[in-house]
Amino acid sequence: DVQLQASGGGLVQAGGSLRLSCLASGFGDDDYAIAWFRQAPGKEREGVSCISSRTRSTDYVDSVRGRFTISSDNAKNLVYLQLNSLKREDTAVYYCAAPKVAGGCPGRFDDPYEYDYWGQGTQVTVSS
Repeated sequence: DVQLQASGGGLVQAGGSLRLSCLASGFGDDDYAIAWFRQAPGKEREGVSCISSRTRSTDYVDSVRGRFTISSDNAKNLVYLQLNSLKREDTAVYYCAAPKVAGGCPGRFDDPYEYDYWGQGTQVTVSS
């Protein structure tokens, strides 16, 4: 079965960096997708980024484009999200997620309803 485990969160000052990791298991050799979402207190879950395992194609929402980078090490079943130039508004619980159906990142990559599997989340707090 598919399991996702997010880690790497912490507290950093504005302008700092973190690297989040998502350990994924149970996918096999398919063109699966791993996405990152985040949810701040009192706000709805927000899509951040997605990567397709076979093509390495990536997607980003505008608010993080140029600051965050998603990457994968398929041999290790790891997906990373490098967070640079962090802002206070980036503070949230970050989740990794995957759709049940293979085929790479969904066209609506930032829609949480496209995803079936979710990790437990890791807290990112940006202070000033």
